[in-house]
Amino acid sequence: MTTEDSRNWRIYRGDSRPHRGIGDLPPPPPWRRFDSVEGRRHGDLERAVSYQTEQETTDKVNAALLLRRPLLVTGKAGTGKSTLAYNIAYELGLEPVLIWPVTSKSNLRNGLYDYDAIGRVHESGLRQNISLDIGRYIRLGPLGTALLPAPQPRVLLIDELDKSDIDLPNDLLNVFEEGSYLIPELERLPAEQEVVEVMTANRGIRAPISRGRVQCTAFPIVVITSNGEREFPPAFLRRCIRLSMEPPSEDQLVKIVKAHLGEDALRLGRPIIQRFIERRNSGELATDQLLNAIYLATSGGRPADEGMDELINSILRPLDIAGS
Repeated sequence: MTTEDSRNWRIYRGDSRPHRGIGDLPPPPPWRRFDSVEGRRHGDLERAVSYQTEQETTDKVNAALLLRRPLLVTGKAGTGKSTLAYNIAYELGLEPVLIWPVTSKSNLRNGLYDYDAIGRVHESGLRQNISLDIGRYIRLGPLGTALLPAPQPRVLLIDELDKSDIDLPNDLLNVFEEGSYLIPELERLPAEQEVVEVMTANRGIRAPISRGRVQCTAFPIVVITSNGEREFPPAFLRRCIRLSMEPPSEDQLVKIVKAHLGEDALRLGRPIIQRFIERRNSGELATDQLLNAIYLATSGGRPADEGMDELINSILRPLDIAGS
């Protein structure tokens, strides 16, 4: 893949002389493509297709599917925790993954829906019309969209839950148990507005909500990731199927590189794989660092030189070492 394009990617010269060399830049790494294929970002599709799994992972996923329970995936950065969600959706022929990236400010309401009350009041004042369609100002979040009634489940990725405030895991319990939630702003509407169409996390798609109640018919396939930075409450843990992901073995790394970049890149990149494994023994490294290093080393331009070696070393710098 990468070795077929011999164009020099070093197009920035640093001499402040304008030129149009951007057109000579080779294609991006497959996982950094942002065009869409069947509603999926090309890079996400690439990650899903190239994903390598072990028997324990397969067993835990199947158990979560059968029991309709969330899958709690823990492990170090770069072990493929979030990619598992894309692989499940791809293999089972389901709609694109709904993603909820959790931060310290995330709460249950963020995941379920957002109501732009100020925007509605402002537009009502401009139009002097207080009966504007309230559904235009309510957008379901990733969790809220995943719980919409549908013949097949949606895949929901709740990414890095351990970054949330202390209350969020417990707040999720009732939603996971009941598979439903209420939008009070719609429940309070008069009887003639029994059904309201609201926006969803799928851009451009609206969904009808009756009396403010959302009830799933197929429980979503929920993949929750955690870097292991905190403990979760026992009540939360017992409602999840837990999976601990270890860093890929050498054989797995070989398969990952081949799947993403092809046989030629694998052949040229084997010394980098060995360097990656040696450094991983003394520091934390993510698999995408290895892919980036090999793609850089095997993409067009000049043969390997001292400058290239320094670039590869910088990419393979451990994540858990101060100053790196």
